[in-house]
Formats: sequence, structure tokens, C-alpha cells
Amino acid sequence: MTIWNLGSINADFVYSVPHIPAPGETLASTDRQVFLGGKGTNMSVAAARAGTHVRHIGAVGADGRWAIDRLLEYGVDTRSIAEVAHETAQAIIAVDSSGENSIILFQGANVQIPLDALQSALAEAAVGDWFVCQNETNLQAEGVRMARELGLKVAYAAAPFDADAVEALIEYLDFLILNEIEMGQLRASLGKEPKDLGIDTVIVTKGGYGADLYSSSNDWEPTSFEAIPVSPIDTTGAGDTFTGYVLAGLDRGLPLDQSIHLATKAGALMVTRQGTADVIPDLAEVRDFRP
Repeated sequence: MTIWNLGSINADFVYSVPHIPAPGETLASTDRQVFLGGKGTNMSVAAARAGTHVRHIGAVGADGRWAIDRLLEYGVDTRSIAEVAHETAQAIIAVDSSGENSIILFQGANVQIPLDALQSALAEAAVGDWFVCQNETNLQAEGVRMARELGLKVAYAAAPFDADAVEALIEYLDFLILNEIEMGQLRASLGKEPKDLGIDTVIVTKGGYGADLYSSSNDWEPTSFEAIPVSPIDTTGAGDTFTGYVLAGLDRGLPLDQSIHLATKAGALMVTRQGTADVIPDLAEVRDFRP
């Protein structure tokens, strides 16, 4: 099967800082690195490295051809990435000594994906494939509607979080993943608990405290998955890695709980590395990981 990912593609500029800058503060970094990133890219690379076929639907500018080459190198099908007359998106990421981060996004080509790129990609999709998107591109509503009409299973990673964006897509979703702060915001906005959203599977991630699963197959009783204790170096991309691994496991026919356990290991290993898509672990590394 295939995961069709309508996703962002960024150049990530990562600055190591002693602490996250306060408002008005000028802070010298101790290091600077450039990585391939974007929530969509991270999920595509994670899913590909977890052993499934991923077709990435997105856009870059003429300055982003290197990103397509890098994605291809990491096993992602890049035939549905368009080159547009806008700069490739960028992220400015500050990472402190405890691994926490602060991110500024320039959306660029990520919000200029042509509709025909989405349409021509999904014309090749098969019933039972997965479609996933995040809140970093245009065409989210068009994508989930089209995917549902074509018989795909539809997943949404609700970040960067916006309650209105989730509400606009919710009727088409089979799978929703968001963190506990975002779940609180969604609960406040809609007045609904996970069981009331009309979505088969909801995963609420809790960073270093693991994740909670809410599922129609378990009568909506939350199932908790503990995080693996590690010493974090950089938390950037860990949630995306988790999501990509969960979806890859489901696409490969693994049970949901097994997919989550594997994704938990992948996310734990990811936070011990500095970087984004370039350092996402592959399936062999995750299976061999012994914290």
C-alpha cells in the first residue's frame, strides 16, 4: 500500500543556544546547522524509513531542488513535488541545552502547492491507501475530501494547531493525532471529548510522558503508552517521527498498539540526535534500540 502525504518541505536552520530567547533578548548561538525539514517532510522520511511506500505531495522553489534529491535519497517517492515560482519554505529553530526548541516558519512554497499536483497524485491512489496532511500547507480541505471520496483512510496531524482547521476537516478523518495542549484547546473550542469527535482513532501525545490512545475499538477507554526514558538532545521532529512510524506500521498491517510501541521507540531515539529529517532513524535502528 501507499501513504500519500500532502506535506511541507523546509530548509531548517538550527541554532544551538544556552536558553530559548526571551522577548527582546539578543542571544549568541554556539552552533548552526542546516537540515532538511518541515513536518510533512519529517513524516514522509519517518514512514519511508519505517518500511512503507510514501508519495510526498508538496512544492519547492528553484532553490529547493536539493530537498527533492535528499527526499529521494531517503526513500521517499518525489514524483508529486512541484517546482513553483516561490522560495522554498524555511524554519529558524533555536534549541537549548535541555533539547527544547522554539521555531519561526517562513511558509514560502508550502502554501503554493498547485491543485493539479494534488489531483494528479491522488488519481494514482488505491482504495485502502492512507492520506495524511498537517497544518503547514494549502489544499488541506481539498485533500481530505478527495481522499475520502477515493476510499483512502484519512489522517491528520493537527500541528501547528488551529481549532478551526481541525473542525473544517473533522468529518473526513479516520485518525487524528495531536499533543495534550492541543487536545485541551480543541476540547475548549468544540466542547467535545475524543469519543465525541466522530473519529475512529485519536492519539494524544504527551512528550516525555508517552501517549494516550482513544479508539472506537476499545470503547473509548484511554490506553496509555509510556515514553522511553532518554536524555534528550533535541526534541525537534520527534513528534513527526512518531506519527510517521505509527502510520507506516498501520499501512504495513501491524496492529495499532504494536505500531505505537514501535513509534515510541523511534521518537525516543530521535530526541537523542540533533537535526530533523536527516537524522530520523530507520527501522533496523529502532528495532535494535536499547535505551
